Amino acid sequence: MNVTLRFGAIALVAALGACSQKTQDTTTNTVSEIGSDVTNTTDTAIGAAGNATGNALDAAGNALNPTPTGQEFADKAAKSDAFEIAAAKLAKTNADSADVKKFAATMIEAHTGSTAKIKAAAAKATPEIKPDPTLTADQQSKLDDLGKLKGKDFDKAYVDGQISAHEDALSLMKGYADKGDTPSLKTAAGEIAPKVQDHLNMAKALKK
Repeated sequence: MNVTLRFGAIALVAALGACSQKTQDTTTNTVSEIGSDVTNTTDTAIGAAGNATGNALDAAGNALNPTPTGQEFADKAAKSDAFEIAAAKLAKTNADSADVKKFAATMIEAHTGSTAKIKAAAAKATPEIKPDPTLTADQQSKLDDLGKLKGKDFDKAYVDGQISAHEDALSLMKGYADKGDTPSLKTAAGEIAPKVQDHLNMAKALKK
């Protein structure tokens, strides 16, 4: 083979190689772009599904636990205060721990104060709201059972009950402060909530 033919063959092979490499690069880039598009589409779909699920759960939660009306909130707050005061009065005679008795004295003072605050806020509502402090059957049953205990048994049951009661009260206050429909009661709930949180922390510390 002469020199001219040899160089021509070499040039042809190089050209074919370059063409093959270009085709491979193009294919790789296309596959990469498709993969990126699929990933972005999948992420978008998952994100949208997550948001839809979250919204559905929020809606279900609101349906199961709707924000109480002003009257319902005032009644629940009054009953909660009445229960706390009654339970604390039992602690004065039935408790063994000095710390529990001190906590109970604090509860009487604090919940007497929150009762007055709710009453004042309810009186400003239009039309005026009158809180009903009558204990529920469940609250009365718990109070009756607590009254049968003495000493350390009372201390344990009282503290456990205080944690549960204050968790419920905190949820009530925060929820109404956020979405309540009566301005004066909404403001009162927002002011009371931090104090309820303090009481809950105190009760948890007693349990330890």
